[in-house]
This record gives sequence, C-alpha cells and structure tokens, in this order.
Amino acid sequence: MTKSVEQSVTIDGKVVPIEGERNLLELIRKVGIDLPTFCYHSELSVYGACRLCLVEVKNRGIMGACSTPPEPGMEIRIHTKELREIRKIAVELLLANHNQSCPTCFRNGACKLQEIARKLGVSQVRFKPVQEPVPVDVSSPSLVRDPNKCVLCGDCVRMCSEIQGIGAIGFAFRGHKTAVLPAFGKGLANVECVNCGQCSSVCPTGALTPKSEIEDVWNLLADPDVTVVAQIAPAVRVGLGECFGAAPGDPIMGRMVAAMKTIGFDQVYDTTFAADLTVIEEAEEFLARKAAGEKLPQFTSCCPGWVQFAEQYYPELLPNLSSCRSPQQMFGSLVKEMLPEQLGIPRKKLAIVSVMPCTAKKFEARRPEFAKDGSPDVDNVLTTQELARMIEQAGLRFNDLEPQSRDMPYGFGTGAGVIFGTTGGVTEAVLRYAAEKITGQTLYDTDFNDVRGESGLREVNVEVGGTTLHLAVVYGLANARVVCERIKAGTCDYDLIEVMACPGGCVGGAGQPVNLDLAARKRRAQGLYRSDKGRQLHKAQDNIFVNQCYAKFLGDVGGHKAHELLHTGYQSRRRITDETLVILDGGGEPRLRVQVCLGTSCHLRGAQDILTGLLGHIAEQGLSNAVDVRASFCHEKCADGPTVQINGDVMTHCTLESVIAALDAHLQNPLPPTAGASAGTGCACGKG
Repeated sequence: MTKSVEQSVTIDGKVVPIEGERNLLELIRKVGIDLPTFCYHSELSVYGACRLCLVEVKNRGIMGACSTPPEPGMEIRIHTKELREIRKIAVELLLANHNQSCPTCFRNGACKLQEIARKLGVSQVRFKPVQEPVPVDVSSPSLVRDPNKCVLCGDCVRMCSEIQGIGAIGFAFRGHKTAVLPAFGKGLANVECVNCGQCSSVCPTGALTPKSEIEDVWNLLADPDVTVVAQIAPAVRVGLGECFGAAPGDPIMGRMVAAMKTIGFDQVYDTTFAADLTVIEEAEEFLARKAAGEKLPQFTSCCPGWVQFAEQYYPELLPNLSSCRSPQQMFGSLVKEMLPEQLGIPRKKLAIVSVMPCTAKKFEARRPEFAKDGSPDVDNVLTTQELARMIEQAGLRFNDLEPQSRDMPYGFGTGAGVIFGTTGGVTEAVLRYAAEKITGQTLYDTDFNDVRGESGLREVNVEVGGTTLHLAVVYGLANARVVCERIKAGTCDYDLIEVMACPGGCVGGAGQPVNLDLAARKRRAQGLYRSDKGRQLHKAQDNIFVNQCYAKFLGDVGGHKAHELLHTGYQSRRRITDETLVILDGGGEPRLRVQVCLGTSCHLRGAQDILTGLLGHIAEQGLSNAVDVRASFCHEKCADGPTVQINGDVMTHCTLESVIAALDAHLQNPLPPTAGASAGTGCACGKG
C-alpha cells in the first residue's frame, strides 16, 4: 500500500514514508544515505555532540538529524554547499587537536575520523591546535587511553554509564579544556573500570583501544627454548574473518589454525575443550546447590568483567557466584599441569597464549590467584583484532591458506562449548547436561530455544523431568545491576543466572573486529549455532577427551584435584584505589588522622551525616588544628558500613556518637599514626 504524502517526508526531492523511525537520521539511512556522525549509536541515548549529521529543513533552518524527530511534510536537504562546508570545518577542528600519528595508531584503517575526513574530502587542516599534548594512560592491563586522540563524542561515556551502569569515565572541565577522564583524573586501573572494553568498541578513533600484547607474543615465538601453544575462544572463529573481508559469522577456523601454525605456534588448541569442562563442573555445582536449596540463585562466572563488577558492587552476592574458573583459566591451569610432563619440559618453558574476543580476559589472566609459583596459567591474551594484526604482519594471504585442524586432545570440543560465545549459550549448555542428570535419560533434542534471544534481560522457566528451573539470561552490566537489586530485595526466585558484560555475549566483545552494525553481532551468534549443528556431539558430557581427562588425571567431578585446578574464590574489591580527599587539614603534623568512607555502600548507610556531624563537633570543640579529616572511597568493608578510620584503627557500623567518642578517646590518649594512615592515600585496613 502506497504511503500518502501526509505520512512522509521529502529527502533531497525523494518522498520517504515515516515508518516508526525515531529521528531524521534513521530515515536518511533507510534510503541508503550514510550521513556522517561520530556520536550516534542506536543502543545509546541521543547526544548530538559532533554536529556532523546536520541537515537543512525547509522553513526551520539547519538542524541535527539525530535529535530531530520526523514530522509529516518535512522537506529535508542534506548536501547543500553550506552543509558540506560546515561538516568539513567541524572535522578540521577535530583534526587540529588530534594526534595525527595515523600510520602507527592501532585503529589505523578502522578509524571513523579517517573515514569521515576522506569522505568529506578534507585535504588540509586550516586551524592551529589549542591544546597541549597530555600523557597517555597505560595503567590498565586491558586498555590504552590516549586523550590526544579524543574527539569528545561522548560515546564511551554513554556506553559505560548506560549499557554497563558503571560510569568509570566522564566529562571534566569546560570550554576548550573539556576532556573525558576517569574519576579524579586517575588511570583506568585505579577507578571502577571492569576492563570490559566496551568504551573502546564504540570509540570512533584511537582514543580508547585494547592494550596490545603482540610484541610479547612475537618474542615468545622467537624464543627457541619456549614451547608456545594457543587456545582459541569460541567467538573468535565467527569474528576474525571480518578482518579479511568475510561476512560476520562465516566459519574460518581451519584457516585461522593454519595461519597460527605458520606464524610459529607449536600447538593450536580450542577453548571449547575447557568450556565443556566448565559445563560439567558448573552444572554439577548447580545441581548440588539446587538439591540442598543453598546459595541460590547461582550466577555463572565465565565473564571476568561481570566477576569484577560483582566484586566491586555486590560483595554480599559473591557466595552466589559459581566457583568455577572461566574456560580460559581452566584451560591454562589444566594444560600447564598436564602438558609439560607429556612433552618432557619444565612448566616455565611452556607458554600459553589465549586468543579471545574480550579485553577483560587480559585482566583476568593477571589475577594473582591464577598463577603457580609466580608462573601465570595464561601468559598472554590476544584479542581477535590483535591476531588479525599478527597475520598481516607475517605477510600471510589469509584467504588463500589451506585449512588445518586443531591439535588433540585439547583441540576437541562439543557444540555445548561452542555456543558459550553467545548470550544464553552457557545456560543452554548447562541445561543439556542437567536434563540428562535430572531425568536419567539420554537427551536427543539438545536445543533449548527459549533461552536464546537478543534482549539484554530474559527470564525463562524450563521444565526438566518435572522440575521447573527459573532462569535469567543477562548481558550488559546495567541489566546485571537490575537483577542483583531484585535478589537483594527478595523479589525474584531465580535458580540460575547467566551474566555476560558485553552486548550479545562474547560475540560482541570489545576485542572483536569493530563493527557497529547490530546485525553483525546477530550473524556471529548464528554462526556459532550453525557450528554447533555441524558437530557430531552437542553435550559436554559426551566429550571423550574430557572424560579421559577426568578418568586419568582429575578424578571425580568437583573432587579435590578438580577443585584445585578448575575452581577459584572471589573477594571484595575496591572501586577506587589510592584516593582520599582532604576535608579538613589540621596543619603541620596533626595528632589525629581521620578517614570517613564515602563510597556508595557507606554513603547509603549515613556516612555523609557522620562526616558533617564530625566536622561540626571538631569546630565546636576548637580541634581544627589537631585533626586531619579526609574522605576515602573504599575500605573493602561494604557490608559493614559506615566505616571510619582513626589513626589507622578501622571502625565499622559507625554512628556519629561512636565516632565522636572514639575521636575524644584518641585525643585524650594520643598515639602516633600507623604507617598506613600517615600515608594519607587510601586505606590501611586490608580486606573486608
């Protein structure tokens, strides 16, 4: 049926029907016009900062297409001389203050600023820079933040706040001094960043990029005394091909293995082997909890971004996390325990390199609990993007390579391990195991389509052998926060909750090729499901090599050896480290140093009132020259707040009266400050 003109707009003389589009930009893109923009993403709020998507609306003038809703009868022009000049000037102004080291930038060739400048025909920059270069932040194990390449589009800020619900970075200052910074101007490693890297996935330039470990891996490969083996995560096989012209979701595993062996890896294995291990250990843990009615709901623990989020924001829920390590760390622990003996080499001469779709895996590999005698279980983590770089650096014509097979036994995995790479996949893999355990019957139809989907928070009830399991599948940490709050409030009765930090699960990880088309993420997931269908085995319990591993080495599922190598524990983690704010400076060498925690948990329990009352008491008693008062942000005792530290002594469950009493007692019996307190930066109390 033809749309009437009253239900349409006119774009450069062409009548375009309005069919539910939220803004003019969506209408313009619908007709195949790629109007440039830095700051528009369909999953994020409309910001309208870059001013590149300007259009001219008849009788209204120049307007931002992203922030203007369509109205019937609008007449829109896109490519007037004035609009083209405005866009070119905007890009030139950005380039004037941009670090133009493009040939050496990690995003070279995949940079939105490069692309737009080329499309707009910007051949020179007519303006001088007004900003001085600032240091690059390399504190994070997962990300590099280069403020000199930031175009202030705000994409990273909105992603971190809206999709992840964290807000580790934000805008600071005003005018030409405006910058995007972590809290207090600190490095990313010292604030509440969970290393998910989603900020880098939407950054249009090289201001935020995955931290490269390419040179470290090249050095390992060049060492003749070191045996270097690799593990490849499920989502990588449906993403890497995009770097070489393939469509998202196209299977390229055989060529990837061939490329890695040509580069110099001694063995190439598959993380799906360890994913099958994870299914068995996690499912048995879940069934035991379900039978006992304890520590439910059980959260999955495969995603390191989610685990760090839980440690920072919900330490009271840490007992609900599965104690299973992620597949990456299970693989590293197990293979470094078994392979040296099989190869006749010492552990320190074996290096394991992971190829992951995720930047948080870099952080995870460096957690101290995942090392033995100072030797990490996983030595280096490459993202999908980094592996593509190495293949290019080696001069390989990827699409011409003859496929090769993975090495055995750690290169074999079932379809259950493959679907780990997409949202709902872990839940479905566990169900494939649990269904046989609960019913005692062989499961032939292994598809649990109800847990599949694209929404960020899905609730599903699945009946298995007369038992109804209440499940939740979550991606995006803002959605995880919603679920955690429901659990704390007692308004839900979930049994098992799968959480992935990245939109769509690992297929949408920040280490994947940059592709802002949401359909690409969907096609990657479909590629994993096709891979599952193409395998002879679809259940982790049918993996013969995993079963042999239990029989010959690990012993019982969940037994002593398995627990030692395949499980871990968690801890409450500071959200902001090494940071205090001076509230009252006693001058000289004060006899007392007081820190009041104003972290979220303590603040909600009345810490602000305690601080205000304490300052009033100090003023009334004329003690301003005797006391140094600071606000701190985490003593890692979130469940016991409000927390106050006086001369190194930590008080919990504080009231104003108890703090004043302790202050007065210290003044009457002065003691020198402890070493931790005298430093005046951070907390001296240790873990909560």
